[in-house]
This record gives sequence, structure tokens and C-alpha cells, in this order.
Amino acid sequence: MSKKGKIYIILVAFTLLAIVVLEMNKPKAINWFPSYATHHKIPLGSYVFNEQLKRISHDITTVDRPPFEYLQNDSIHGTYLFYNGGISFGKQELNSLLDWVSKGNTLVVSAVDFEEQLLDTLNLSTKSINTFENFNNEYQVSLVNPMLDNTKSYKYDRPNTFHYFNKIDTLKTSIIGFIDAYRGKNKPIEDSLISSVKQPFGKGEILLNTFPQAYTNYFILQPPNQDYTAGLLSYLDTTKPIYIDTYYKTGKTFYTSPMYLFLNTKSLKWAYYMILIGALIYIIFEGKRKQRAIPIVKPLQNHTVDFTRTIANMYYESGKHKDISEHKTHHFLEYIRNTLHLTTSEINPSFIDNLAARSNNTIEDTQTLFKVIETINQKTEINSIELERLNTLIEQFKSNNQWKKSKTT
Repeated sequence: MSKKGKIYIILVAFTLLAIVVLEMNKPKAINWFPSYATHHKIPLGSYVFNEQLKRISHDITTVDRPPFEYLQNDSIHGTYLFYNGGISFGKQELNSLLDWVSKGNTLVVSAVDFEEQLLDTLNLSTKSINTFENFNNEYQVSLVNPMLDNTKSYKYDRPNTFHYFNKIDTLKTSIIGFIDAYRGKNKPIEDSLISSVKQPFGKGEILLNTFPQAYTNYFILQPPNQDYTAGLLSYLDTTKPIYIDTYYKTGKTFYTSPMYLFLNTKSLKWAYYMILIGALIYIIFEGKRKQRAIPIVKPLQNHTVDFTRTIANMYYESGKHKDISEHKTHHFLEYIRNTLHLTTSEINPSFIDNLAARSNNTIEDTQTLFKVIETINQKTEINSIELERLNTLIEQFKSNNQWKKSKTT
């Protein structure tokens, strides 16, 4: 390799090494994906909430199946908790949930918005918050119950679209909490917007909340926001089983890619990338080094036909017609034994009939052929005309052979 080529290789290797060092030292970007999954530790996952919930209740079950299927078991009772950016049950599933609640159970649903059938059933309606004056994207949430310090508000500063209950059934609905997009210190609480409500349903009750971010890691880990989430949980009966839904979650509950461990761990990820880069460089330079012109090797020719033709011409030109006829007759009889599977030890009328039938020739033509063979065999010398007639009859006989035709097709 030339000196110039070696310099290029060193420069490429140095550049790749510099890129790897910069990438490894670059701070990892924060993943703001709204997962709400109980196993995710990203800001908008709910790993912290799930761990803290285990401290106040020892009977917690995560449900990764649709409620319609899970509630077929009549022994299930307690609190069914749903929280996600969006939840849509569907008519049949919602009816099964409402029937379950009416038997004395509790349904908690926290979502940005709700389906119309659920709101119509509870005589509620929602509306999105006008954030025109909220330039800093700061949202204040608070609780109503005086036992939970209703004078305190909790801040959430991530940009998002929020909804509130603009219509409630005042005879049945109890207000739990408020939300305001641009609440100031001197703004009265009466101007706040309703974010959490509770309503009895049959022998049970339903709690709705339009602020599912209260269950995320980002919100809970910013003191004193954990008090707001704890206040919401105070409305649950922790002496009964609590069922946490993981089916209606935006985040995956399992990893579908086998490369997840490699790509999610920085050191393994860059080791994987370095292997790919090294393999690419090896292929480029090693392939170029070993690439050579491949000489054309002509295959050996089969000279058997040429040799046979030469020998035949020597016999023919030397006038040895009798010898040629004997060879022709010998090969023809061998052809009958190998192809038509007939013995040629005795030539009789029965042999002629079987041979004609198997070879698709007429008995007359077959008899004519063997009469010519017999006549030539009785002579000591023959001329070229007799030899040509023998050859013609043999070739015609073979051309009509149905065994040969079926084999070639």
C-alpha cells in the first residue's frame, strides 16, 4: 500500500474515534414520551407511583388484559384504576365496567379526555382549557378537601393540552380538585376549573380526573407534588384489592426488539457500532486487496464422438462394409436388450411379435429388418448399398420406438 493510502486510513480511523468519543460524552437526551407505563422510569412513566402504591396497599394486581375479559371473574372486587393520556373503552366494555361498579366497587379513570358515553351516563361534559394567557406553560392543580390542605397548589410546567369539567350533575357529583392554567396568587379558588370529581353509581362510586400527569415520575418527584397524588389516593379504600390497568397504556409493557439491551446501554451500543464500522472497513479494504482477475478455464472437450466418426470413416473408406455391418448389428441387438428388455439369443416369430409390439413398429417392418440382417450375416462381403439399406432400416426402427419417445419427453 502506498504512503498516501496509509495516511487516508489513519485519518479515517482518527475521525471515527473522535466521533465515538464525542457521542459517548454527549449527555443523553431526556425521553418525554407520554408512556404512563408502570415499569418505565422516564419522566412521563409511572414507576415511582407504582412503587409508592405498594407501600399503602399490600393487595395490588396489575391487569394486562381488557376489562371486558378480566371482569368475567365474579370474585373480583375493590378498586379498578385507569390512567393514561387517552382511554376509550367502547360500549360493551364500558357497560361491563359500570355493572361491576354498581355491585359496590370503585372505578377510577384519569385521562386527558373521556369518551362521550361515559360522560353522558354521569351527566358530565368536558372542555379544553384556553391557554392563550398561559405563556409559561405552568399549570396549577389543587384539592378541595380541607383535610388535605386545600390552600396549597401544585405546579406542572410541561406544555400539554388539558381539559376540565364544564358541566356536572350538582345533585350527585362531588368536586375533588381544580386545575388552572394561569392561576395567580390573588386569584380566587372559585375561578378555578374542575379537574377531579366523584359520583356514586349503584352501590359503588366513580372517580374521574382530567390530570393523569399526577401519576407520572416527573410530577411526583417535584416536591411537594407528591402530596397531591397522595390526596387523590386518599379517596381509595386501601383495605380492598386495587387493580392497576396496564392494558390501556401508551408505553409498551414488553420489549419487542432483541437488540433493546444493546441499544439502550451506552457502552454496549457503541461496542455494537464499532463492530459494524470495523466490519465495514475490513470488507472494503480486504475485498479490494484480494480482488484479482480470474482466468478463464476452458472445460475439457469430449472427443469421443469425433473419435468414433474418424474410425467409422476409416472403415468405410477402406471398403470394410462387412465389418461395419457386424458392428451395426451387434449394437442394434444390444440396444434391444438394454432398451426394450428382450433377449436376443433366439430370433423366432414370437420374438418378432414381441419386439414389434414393444418398439411401436409393424410386424412386417420388423420382419424385413431381420431378413436383411440375416442375409448380410450369410455373406462374406457386402457392398455400400446393402450397408446403407441396413443402416436406414435400423434408424427407422429406432425412430418408431415408443420407449425411447417416453424417456426423452
